[in-house]
Amino acid sequence: MRIDAYNAVNQIYQTATQTQKINKEKKVAKDDKFEISQTGKDLAVAKKAISDVPDIREEKVETIKKQMKEGTYSVSTEDVAEKILSSMTGSIF
Repeated sequence: MRIDAYNAVNQIYQTATQTQKINKEKKVAKDDKFEISQTGKDLAVAKKAISDVPDIREEKVETIKKQMKEGTYSVSTEDVAEKILSSMTGSIF
């Protein structure tokens, strides 16, 4: 029987059991807290308010539809030209 091999195996085993003991002794702190900053809270409130607002303003759409049916809806050519140019250049006039 080789004693040096036994000693090497024994050292490895002892190192492994010591590591396990150290890991068992470490405990997770129970004082961990999770806090949201005031900015985060403000953003959450703003996001909620925006999500509550409808994407389409129905009353405005209905007014325009009614004007179109009656033939009284008109848009100035300057407004149309400004919108076309601003969409192409990305700027607002």
